Amino acid sequence: MPAIPLTASGVERLQAELHQLKTVERPTVISAIADARAQGDLSENAEYDAARERQGFIEGRIAELEGTLSNAQVINPSELDGEGRVVFGATVEIEDLASEVRVVYQIVGDVEADIRANRISVSSPVARALIGKSAGDVVEVNAPSGLKEYEIISVRYA
Repeated sequence: MPAIPLTASGVERLQAELHQLKTVERPTVISAIADARAQGDLSENAEYDAARERQGFIEGRIAELEGTLSNAQVINPSELDGEGRVVFGATVEIEDLASEVRVVYQIVGDVEADIRANRISVSSPVARALIGKSAGDVVEVNAPSGLKEYEIISVRYA
């Protein structure tokens, strides 16, 4: 399996989720299955079916997280010397030239991308356009709504 690029904070978030699943969620669902079994006939026991389905989800997510973490290539943005260029892990402030709206994104791996937290995937169209550019550069992004132009205001490695 190829290396999966992750920021140091992304690894911490995934490890915290894995710990939560193993120490809280898994024991809770095992207890729920035991309680449902104690009620007798399992063929028409909705609580048992729901608990087994939840257990399957939890075990699948645990396996997924363990696989991701075992193949993680951790990149700490604070240790980067990108020489002012946009690189993986960098935090970039950009301005939409048409609307003059500014937004700040951190460029992260596919696994840790979360647009609500302003973390965009390195494979997204915006990130691909930004990679290798510096503050003051203008980039064009072919978005679903049409061609967008952004100016890079600043690049930080924190």
